[in-house]
Amino acid sequence: MSSVFLLSLDQGTTSTRGILFDDRGVEVASLGEPLEQHYPGDGEVEHDALEIFSASVKVLKGVLGRAGVSPSQVAAIGITNQRETVVVWDRRTGEPVGRALVWQDRRTAPECEALRARGVETRVTALTGLLLDPYFSATKLAWILDSQPGLRARAEAGELLAGTMDTWVIWKLTGGAVHATDATNASRTLLFDIHAQDWSDELLDLFRVPRALLPRVMDCADDYGSTLSELLGGAIAIRGVAGDQQSALMGQGCIRPGEMKATYGTGCFLLLNTGETAARSSARLLTTVAGRLGGRATYALEGSIFVAGAALQWMNEGLGVPGGGAEVEALARRARPGHGVTLVPAFTGLGAPWWDPDARAGLLGMTRDTGLPEIADAAFEAAAFQTRDLIEAMRLDAPEAFGPDAELRVDGGMSRSVWFCQKLADRTRMPVGRAAYEETTALGAALFAGLGCGLFATAADAASARPQTTRLSPQGAAGSADNAYAAWLRSVSRIRSDG
Repeated sequence: MSSVFLLSLDQGTTSTRGILFDDRGVEVASLGEPLEQHYPGDGEVEHDALEIFSASVKVLKGVLGRAGVSPSQVAAIGITNQRETVVVWDRRTGEPVGRALVWQDRRTAPECEALRARGVETRVTALTGLLLDPYFSATKLAWILDSQPGLRARAEAGELLAGTMDTWVIWKLTGGAVHATDATNASRTLLFDIHAQDWSDELLDLFRVPRALLPRVMDCADDYGSTLSELLGGAIAIRGVAGDQQSALMGQGCIRPGEMKATYGTGCFLLLNTGETAARSSARLLTTVAGRLGGRATYALEGSIFVAGAALQWMNEGLGVPGGGAEVEALARRARPGHGVTLVPAFTGLGAPWWDPDARAGLLGMTRDTGLPEIADAAFEAAAFQTRDLIEAMRLDAPEAFGPDAELRVDGGMSRSVWFCQKLADRTRMPVGRAAYEETTALGAALFAGLGCGLFATAADAASARPQTTRLSPQGAAGSADNAYAAWLRSVSRIRSDG
């Protein structure tokens, strides 16, 4: 067994996990703790920040015990987290003023719409690379400060602190010694100028957020202090931090311009590394910080698909197909070739590049001999075609990033299926690199920590520590794939709210 280890804390939306890696990026042990969701009202989603911290300590300490590794053997901790979720707490007592507002929370939609009506979205996007949406942290922070009498005055007086989940956990792990975040998480707040790499006074005024609340913005591989000795049985340095999707980008080794990854879960996040160029999108994709090392930021274009694996879950729950995704795949493999059925899974609207929240799902092209196998196949095809939507948009926004060696690296639940990954390659006409290790988000945080503590000399050294991918090349005629994609686009046009 290795004598040097890296410890990763993956603080997600539904669970908090601790994963221990050796110095070659190989998992040694893992431990998870579920996270309770709170739904106080329609469109409102909250987390208990104290529960998150308690679970973080539990899984970090527990995974060391499970592996029989002492804190002195751990070179550093890397932290990755659900992005945009934000909490405010008392600087003196460390007690949150209320629950954290989760990235899924939509209660501030009216405020975003009011700002959009003022015509400020173009300026906000120019500074942040983001859109005016309650998904991001700024309007959540303002809502918290207005939710109780006196909070805003206390924030302006410096009595309160705020941050995303990385900031909160770091502050608690270090006993309040470090109030910091990294550039990737900062870039998801709507308060951070991604070009100047600093909080924007203009945006702070617009969203009514006092600067005194906010953490210091640091690199993804940096000195975030050390854990209190009594928490884990010994002090451990915290040397890596990144938001979950950017951490997965690192875990997939996508450190050069043109390298991209897609994570398939309930939905899908696709990020394209654009290097030191913050590409402006004509398709309303997001421009975000991919990482920051040595004070130098790199950027990514990001597109999100609302429904990917959720379409398979709909097959299970809505259409009565027993089991999980594997059973839906077994059904899809029995579909008639050329069946012509298209599922556009806009159950909650369409994400990038369409951004049509009022669109609703459609099942098109059915005949009398259409059955569950054809619908199941259409559910997998939908994930592939939506991925191509994003790739085509990115190709227009950053054509220089698509060289002859471009490939799409994939992870997440649906990537376990070689059959789906081959379909993805066929439909996108792009080679697909299937990750040999699925927990790329946690791995990315560990690799950043390895950089931060000097275990790796360069980002390339860190990326080379990850397990290699299996490459699947497109099969079949390009013309056939293009015709199928054209049929998909016609189906999308029929279900759009303005179609």
